[in-house]
Amino acid sequence: MTGRQTSSSGPADPRFFNRSGPFEAQVLADAAEASLLPPREGALSATGYTGIAPLQVAGPQEVSFLDNRRYAPLLEETKAGLVIVAPAFADKVPPHCAALVSSKPYLAWSRVARLFHPKKPVKPGIHPSACIDATAKVDSTCEIGPFVVVEAGAEIGAGCIIGSHAVVGQGVQIGQDCRIGNHVTVSHAVLGERVIILPGARIGQDGFGFAVGPDGFESVPQLGRVVLEHDVEIGANTTIDRGSVNDTVIGAGSRLDNLVQIGHNARLGRCCIVVSQAGISGSTVLEDFVTVAAQAGLIGHIRIGAKARIGAQCGVMSDVESGADVIGSPAMPFREFFRNVAVLRKLAKKVSGSAEGGSGKQ
Repeated sequence: MTGRQTSSSGPADPRFFNRSGPFEAQVLADAAEASLLPPREGALSATGYTGIAPLQVAGPQEVSFLDNRRYAPLLEETKAGLVIVAPAFADKVPPHCAALVSSKPYLAWSRVARLFHPKKPVKPGIHPSACIDATAKVDSTCEIGPFVVVEAGAEIGAGCIIGSHAVVGQGVQIGQDCRIGNHVTVSHAVLGERVIILPGARIGQDGFGFAVGPDGFESVPQLGRVVLEHDVEIGANTTIDRGSVNDTVIGAGSRLDNLVQIGHNARLGRCCIVVSQAGISGSTVLEDFVTVAAQAGLIGHIRIGAKARIGAQCGVMSDVESGADVIGSPAMPFREFFRNVAVLRKLAKKVSGSAEGGSGKQ
């Protein structure tokens, strides 16, 4: 490695992340909606706390957290000045530490971390290399990066950031405070407010639709849109096909990981989670709060009930009831799957034992 290096014992290298603070303990408690317990020995920092760090490297001016019993020994040894913990660990906090006690310590940690490291502020302006059609409407408070293309009739709301080389297609509507990453393409789409799309994602391209003719395949026109509702986040290199006739819809607050494929006419409800490399085929419906784990595959035209959970590498070929947990291919309830695994293991041992017993010389 060459060039100038900056060493840091904690997260948030200042070359890459904004920093704020210091903050007094009560300000952090209010942000986290947590109860503040002063240290049993010593006092709260008189100058405030300057940042966040893991338990094992945090110093007296830093905030850390514990959300997993496995790391409890690190809590007992930490030098942090303030620690976020669940009520069950409040008595394990070292005497020199103050504590923020929360029933949801990871959520509290998230809020404190955002306080110290707010998201990148918008720098209004259009880069000279950007190509903005005369009929497009770009709010004056937007930040438009190098080599961005905004096509005819597109509308971009207040406070948006459009990263370099992104393409906003003809007629696309983007609500306020959205973040569109580098090299993203958006076409045939309507975006709500505070939508985040990470680099390389493709939104609104043709769906996988074709008919079989006498001489081969004939493409079917894809005449729907993609609708991303408020607060949706789309991971890097994820693809969302526009609808064939109906719209493809991603419900408010949903989170799609990197490398996810959403087929045409699919509809996701509110606050769904789809993890990396999962694929959802056309016209499939996910109701609210469904979780689809990594590498799962869902065939088309099925319905997944609210709060159902689809396990990793699961092959889902039929409807799933609300609240169900399924795994395997074909998908089946968790308990049934693991019973089958146990039976197969027993059979394998039995067959293996029989083979060994009958392998002697005749």
